[in-house]
Amino acid sequence: MSEIAVILPDGTELAVPEGSTLQDVAYEIGPGLGDDTVAGKIEGELVDKVTPVADGDRIEIVTDQSDEYLDVLRHSAAHVFAQALQRLYDDAQLTIGPWTDEGFYYDITGVDLDEDDLQDIEDEMQEIVEEDYDIERTTYSRDEAVAKYEGDNPYKLDILDREAADADEISFYEQAEFEDLCRGPHVESTGQIGAFELLNISSSYWRGDEENDTLTRVHGTAFEKESQLEEFLDMREEAKERDHRKLGQELDLFSIPTVTGPGLPLYHPNGKAILRELEQYGESMNDEYGYDYVETPHLFRTELWKQSGHYDNYVDDMFLLDVNDEEYGLKPMNCPGHATIFNEKSWSYRDLPVRYAENGKVYRKEQRGELSGLSRVWAFTIDDGHLFCTPDQIEREVDDIMDMIYEVLETFDLDYEVQLATRPEKSVGSDEIWEKAESQLESVLENSKMDYDLEAGDGAFYGPKIDFAFSDALGRKWDGPTVQLDFNMPERFDLTYTGADNEDHRPVMIHRALYGSFERFFMVLIEHFNGKFPLWLAPEQVRILPISDDELGYAHRLKNDLEDNDFRVDIEDRSWTLGRKIREAQTDRVPYMVIVGGDEVEDGTISVRDRKEREGNDVDPEAFVDHLVDERADKREEPDFLD
Repeated sequence: MSEIAVILPDGTELAVPEGSTLQDVAYEIGPGLGDDTVAGKIEGELVDKVTPVADGDRIEIVTDQSDEYLDVLRHSAAHVFAQALQRLYDDAQLTIGPWTDEGFYYDITGVDLDEDDLQDIEDEMQEIVEEDYDIERTTYSRDEAVAKYEGDNPYKLDILDREAADADEISFYEQAEFEDLCRGPHVESTGQIGAFELLNISSSYWRGDEENDTLTRVHGTAFEKESQLEEFLDMREEAKERDHRKLGQELDLFSIPTVTGPGLPLYHPNGKAILRELEQYGESMNDEYGYDYVETPHLFRTELWKQSGHYDNYVDDMFLLDVNDEEYGLKPMNCPGHATIFNEKSWSYRDLPVRYAENGKVYRKEQRGELSGLSRVWAFTIDDGHLFCTPDQIEREVDDIMDMIYEVLETFDLDYEVQLATRPEKSVGSDEIWEKAESQLESVLENSKMDYDLEAGDGAFYGPKIDFAFSDALGRKWDGPTVQLDFNMPERFDLTYTGADNEDHRPVMIHRALYGSFERFFMVLIEHFNGKFPLWLAPEQVRILPISDDELGYAHRLKNDLEDNDFRVDIEDRSWTLGRKIREAQTDRVPYMVIVGGDEVEDGTISVRDRKEREGNDVDPEAFVDHLVDERADKREEPDFLD
């Protein structure tokens, strides 16, 4: 029997017989690992342990000690929910039920559910878990699979038509009387789901398209242990308190009124003050690393989008306009405009790299049901950067970009993970171009000794990318900064530079964003800090609280001194008690309160209180200003001024 070679997580190759499955590979590594195998990953994709491997595949073995095990368990919990539902509701029709970062969901139709019904379904699920049914994979021919759903479930037939049209063998998973079309993977039995809870009900559209049927989506979560579930539920309650939509209203940061349209946020003065600080911080880094700022309009003729490839890949998500019998489109990305600016000049290899930056507003026509606060909107701003360089400059430029990203994530105290995202199914460019681009980014990551995961098929349509996913104070993961390598757009725009050999050469285009988008990053910061922004970001940095009107003159002189040092300051001059003024400032999450009464006026001092309820009396105003200047410059730490 001929052999093939698979690549293990440490980069070593292992020879295995052709036709081996992931579990076979695990047994080749060691009998204990083979016995413990639950699932596996091929090129970053989580798959069943019986999935065959191919020559050159990068593989990982998943056991109950792996991070991915929770995804497998939650996938099985979704099947337990579906089984319980069909036991209780004969007319319930199943569509899809994947795992998610927080648990699982199942989209259903044919039954009218509300929150009061969830307890009965949970009780039935508990019986299924306690019965500890084996979860077994079985296969059918495509004709047999179609026959199971013909005339009964058009959604499963649609899955078979779209995702298994050419498959000779279709996998199902069975547990007792329940059977579901599914690729897996799953745990061995229902009893391995130690703790679960159904969380809520929402609506969805089939395939996420609002033109399709409306479905009922039941959300749930599952863990191995009850203690893990309780910890998750506590964190979920905390997340509700930190919800950026709630805090955005309470702190007067932004609004998305119905009259202006969905997914189109309006930033109020408080919110814009924070965004301006983020913009200035990004601009300071761009200046340091040699970027030139450019500006492009909000729309272009669609000829530009066709040339760049965006039209073919984004047309369904674009806002299109007919202007004097010509088609225009609001820009879904900034890169074609930057490529066009580069193309307006002739360049020598001595001029490269050329680095452009723009805080550019872009537009994506997301489905209305997917819009959610600032996390998913129609109009958002990317802190965009595009670099044009020679091939031998790639590693240095990507290293510099990653240093910028590290600084951002460390400044905001965000933990992060790194992924290398490779060619998606819908893409442009030759195999040769993609292989070259992917190997370049892989080389950068390997040379930097950085830990990273492979996200197969998750690249941009024009090139592979390095993505940074950061975790907030509650451990939730969010998409953030990105570095993307692009050999395709320079080809499409016929971008050139003159090399040392006096011949024309094709530059490499690098796309990068330090925040990802201002909207999503702002959302994360609101929830990460729970509205208690560090001093440099806080929309109101100091609030002066005169005890009575007699101290208003002194309060205004203090305000002038602080504003001369570019601090955002307000005076609480309403006829309230001091206690109420302090409570209001605490509610508004103002970093510092300056309290002035008769004694402070007489002595030329101030009393200072921060939102952590630390206090200082007889403080010299100049010393306080000096502290604020230092704290603002530091960004990352809060010096112990009042300890």
